[in-house]
Amino acid sequence: MRLSLPSRAGVTLAASAALLASTVALAQAAPAAEEPTSTYVPIDVSDGRLMSYAVNLRTANPGQTRLVERAVEEAGGVVVQSWPQIGVVIAHSTSASFLAELPAGPGSPIESAGPTRTAEVSEGTPGVERETVPGDRGAAPYKRQPRVHGLDAGDVTSAEGATEVREGNLWNLDMIDAYAAHEISEGSDGVLVGVLDSGIDAAHPDLAATVDASTSVGCTAAGQPDTSPEAWGVTTSGHGTHVAGTIAAARNGAGVVGVAPNVRMASVKVVNDDGYIYPEYAICGFVWAADRGMDVTNNSYYIDPFEFWCGDQPLQAPAMEAVRRAVDYATGRGVVHAAAAGNSAYDLANKTTNASSPNDGIAIDRQINGTCKDMPTELDGVVTVSALGRDGSKAGFSNFGTGVIDVSAPGAGITSTFPGARYATASGTSMASPHVAGVLALLKSTHPGATPAELIALLEAQADDTACPAGVALCVGTAEDNGFYGEGIVNALDAVTSGIRE
Repeated sequence: MRLSLPSRAGVTLAASAALLASTVALAQAAPAAEEPTSTYVPIDVSDGRLMSYAVNLRTANPGQTRLVERAVEEAGGVVVQSWPQIGVVIAHSTSASFLAELPAGPGSPIESAGPTRTAEVSEGTPGVERETVPGDRGAAPYKRQPRVHGLDAGDVTSAEGATEVREGNLWNLDMIDAYAAHEISEGSDGVLVGVLDSGIDAAHPDLAATVDASTSVGCTAAGQPDTSPEAWGVTTSGHGTHVAGTIAAARNGAGVVGVAPNVRMASVKVVNDDGYIYPEYAICGFVWAADRGMDVTNNSYYIDPFEFWCGDQPLQAPAMEAVRRAVDYATGRGVVHAAAAGNSAYDLANKTTNASSPNDGIAIDRQINGTCKDMPTELDGVVTVSALGRDGSKAGFSNFGTGVIDVSAPGAGITSTFPGARYATASGTSMASPHVAGVLALLKSTHPGATPAELIALLEAQADDTACPAGVALCVGTAEDNGFYGEGIVNALDAVTSGIRE
């Protein structure tokens, strides 16, 4: 069946709809009076379709988690992964009545529940024998091979043939004064950066010394953590390897060097082999980063299947809440996050329509509003990064937005590591964000006691103020803070020499 949606937030919901999102949560997420409600996107949960659900608890603790696990099983579901730290249970079910069978109301331990995808679960339920659905469920073209997040396989060069690839010849590191910063600090090996991405080729000569296998994990088995090298290593996409090189490729006399070459990296694989990053994968990644003592995460993706998840939609609000809890938990445990702003040339401060979602089924033209967020980049406490070209101007593909963009960094034509001891040139805000993650790692190295909020304050204080281009109406704000550059272009040298801003 297709679940129906109440006509507006605040309506008294039947038991099944109440579990999609609490009335209070919907009221808090309701659009401003002048904004239209976002477009409803139906999700097919027919009997026999294996679907994934996020179930959010009212109280996050082990006892309440056990109650909800039993409720999931009694409703015809299977518990895939429980996160009592944040009060979230990931469940699978093939029952069309699963949500309706979960306990609802003020006495229930469940605050909200809803699907995490519009497609059937392709990987099946871990530990449960079941024929899986064919892998590719219609990924957006920018996620399919050979093109992943702006990385074109045609740009790949072999290590032997990469005559222009040298540690001292990277324009992007020059732009952010990284080479000058390295004379003061190349980062501390006590700092750990979680690369939430498609896996890292830990055998690459520029990465072998910096990837920490003991803290790496794969999260793409329905959101269940797997520490085997096969789970977190690179498979179909070189995207994570490229991102990792920008953050912390080692200084070894050849190839490329990263912004913070002495820090360690963990491969936290949240992108499956079809190019999807579902909420349960990201939740696993953020909680893992928090519980393994990571200092920084890089997030060069948006969470599928919606480019913009809408908080006024009960079918989307529960998964949004689950991801928000995971990010907040990691931040509370001392992890600071950098994230790509996105490659749709979209004004994130003025959302109106979207035609790219859901990308794991049939995309529809949607009205969207201020409750609709690009996750994780628009969540609280996450540094949102726009991309720049070699001339310092905003890259044409980069999203922007006054009050949304925090800082900017190089993101067009970036040369970095690629699987198989190779190198590649790639463009995207995916390439800009790891520059910022690297600068945050340098900041953490020189300010080991700094909190995530203090690190963000440092990052923004040291960024080079950059005014809007003359005559460009889309760029709004002052040189100190505007919709294209945010607080400015990150500066690694200033980052390693500055103090904590009062």
